[in-house]
Amino acid sequence: MARLQTEPLSIEDAAAAVRSDADGAVALFVGTVRDRNAGRRVRYLEYEAYDAMAMRQLARLERETVARFPKIRAVEIRHRTGRVDIGQPSVIVAVAAEHRAAALSACSHVIDELKRTVPIWKKEHFEGGACWIEGPPGAS
Repeated sequence: MARLQTEPLSIEDAAAAVRSDADGAVALFVGTVRDRNAGRRVRYLEYEAYDAMAMRQLARLERETVARFPKIRAVEIRHRTGRVDIGQPSVIVAVAAEHRAAALSACSHVIDELKRTVPIWKKEHFEGGACWIEGPPGAS
């Protein structure tokens, strides 16, 4: 089940949400906030989402991934909104499958499509200012 949340993300909870005894693999993508970008020292990131549309897109992406990759059994997408500090996860994708190849391929697909299609925007706060990264149209 997809979710947007302001609370910290748990890698263990995301993995447990998809894992079953039938699975030989759980692939995880964990996107974390790094302390440097474009030569600047980053203080923290702030995420905003068009919540209703983002939830529809995330749920659609989960369903589409299960249909597209028939060898996987489950997909879970969790994304933070609000302030996310350095070192904290901002997004987790968990995919369970009988074998690793399917789980890894599906995991890669999900994060690529999420970045491309889901209305979640990132504002980078750095020493000396802030700016939208891949942000809303017209934001600077």
